[in-house]
Amino acid sequence: MKKILMLLTMLVGTVTAQAEDYTYLTFETTDGAKASVSVASDVTLTISGTTLTVGSQSFTLTNLSKMYFSNTDETTTGISEELRVNSEEFATATFYDLSGKMVDKSQLSKGVYIVKTNSRTYKMVVK
Repeated sequence: MKKILMLLTMLVGTVTAQAEDYTYLTFETTDGAKASVSVASDVTLTISGTTLTVGSQSFTLTNLSKMYFSNTDETTTGISEELRVNSEEFATATFYDLSGKMVDKSQLSKGVYIVKTNSRTYKMVVK
């Protein structure tokens, strides 16, 4: 019995030490939506009936498919910078539609495009 108790204590200590390196607790629902909660400060998880509450987020337990720690807020879109039309980066960029076909930048119509430059890849919306 003492060996089992000691083993469980060591496992809990190991899991706790690994989780301290992460800054977000991310929840994924059965429909693929993600919600991240910062764990930089004390976070309380509460289960009431079939509802899990974490910080200001609430989830129905039957709709959760995954819960994991991550280093980034996975609910952000990744769109954070502008690609200026008159920049050198734009001049050498390659444009693709959402099906992956290359598109000539002079023929862009309304829609969403993937723009690949020498240094990074962007999502671009033409309105």
